[in-house]
Amino acid sequence: MTPTIESIFETFKIGAGPSSSHSIGPERAARAFLARQAVRPATVQVMLLGSLAETGAGHLTDRTILRAVSPVPCEIVWDTTSTDLPHPNTMLWRAFDDRGRCVDQWRVFSIGGGSLRDDDGPVNAAPLVTYPAESIAAVLEWCDRHACAFWQFVESHEQELWPRLDAIWSVMRESVERGLKSTQNLLPGSLKLPRRAHTTWLRAQTLQSPHRDLALLSAFSLAVAEENADAGIIVTAPSCGPAGVVPGLLYYFETVKQFPRDEILRALATAGLFGAVIRANASVSGAEVGCQGEIGSACSMAAAAGSQLLGGNLHQIEYAAEIGMEHHLGLTCDPVEGYVQIPCIERNMTACLRAFECASFSMLTDGRHLVSFDEVVEVMYRTGLDLQSAYRETARGGLAALWRKRMTRRNETSAVEIAKPDARQVCD
Repeated sequence: MTPTIESIFETFKIGAGPSSSHSIGPERAARAFLARQAVRPATVQVMLLGSLAETGAGHLTDRTILRAVSPVPCEIVWDTTSTDLPHPNTMLWRAFDDRGRCVDQWRVFSIGGGSLRDDDGPVNAAPLVTYPAESIAAVLEWCDRHACAFWQFVESHEQELWPRLDAIWSVMRESVERGLKSTQNLLPGSLKLPRRAHTTWLRAQTLQSPHRDLALLSAFSLAVAEENADAGIIVTAPSCGPAGVVPGLLYYFETVKQFPRDEILRALATAGLFGAVIRANASVSGAEVGCQGEIGSACSMAAAAGSQLLGGNLHQIEYAAEIGMEHHLGLTCDPVEGYVQIPCIERNMTACLRAFECASFSMLTDGRHLVSFDEVVEVMYRTGLDLQSAYRETARGGLAALWRKRMTRRNETSAVEIAKPDARQVCD
């Protein structure tokens, strides 16, 4: 089946963190399930399977669902044993009447970026907008034929593009500024991870460029990632986990480099286009392809936007995006204790810095290179499918497994210390 590039507003969605697939997607599914009921059910049940069951608690999936279905009572069943699922993020919803009879059931998948698909296809609240291309190569041909830029391709196929993008950018800006201003010491959860965006921004003021620029890029991307981890309102770009990369870079160009808002919105349109191509040809779900599909995609999107702002032509922009993805190939998704905190927050910072480097390097070339963006996206998808499930947002491998081992040793040591007899009592 020929892939379809969907509207960039399927890539940019406003919602509460910390996860597009584990919080925004389930929230949308909960509301959609209730909306399809002719009569309000007495109770509902949702069975969470696969990655949703493995890491849903750390991603606040249960809290999000309960809030979305309230005041209808909801039972949440965590099923970590089922295998051979149609998608790693599977939900099975059931509605019951006041006599306890099941009156409806619905299987739906949270496929990343807050998007849903059921057994009949995409679940969309609005008519789906698609573009007449299936790859960046096809978009390049269209742009060459019409002598236009990437953002003009998007403009030609979206209704009310600029007001809608302006609203998206406003939310992105607000998430950066909330994160920078926050003096909250610790993020929620058992990790007790400290926020660092505010102090990073303060220390940046004492530095000289280029160190100041790097510190500011770090602060801006950390700010959004920390807001996301705290269940704040952010924009998926292309999902919640890497939501700090694109706004971090664009906020730098707007506030530090003083680029006009119109140019920022055009760069955002280009970023969205590259994200839409990735969604059409691969995946932006960590549960499906690992973190390369999330932070790697975000780096590509930001690099394309940055190259455009620096004056890059079509081929330099495509090259910047290709570099951003190529050098995240194989990146695993192994969130410690299931929280979107370690390694997710620092990855936003490093990907934002890398996107800036990719954009800058693209301007030192003529844009010609051997591996195309479309090819590296295909490789990313195949690599993701080859990753063991322990490294695809299950918190059963990598850093998550290391942390669990450390906590087990610590608990065993504590138990030995408690059981050890007091030396003075032995002497007596």
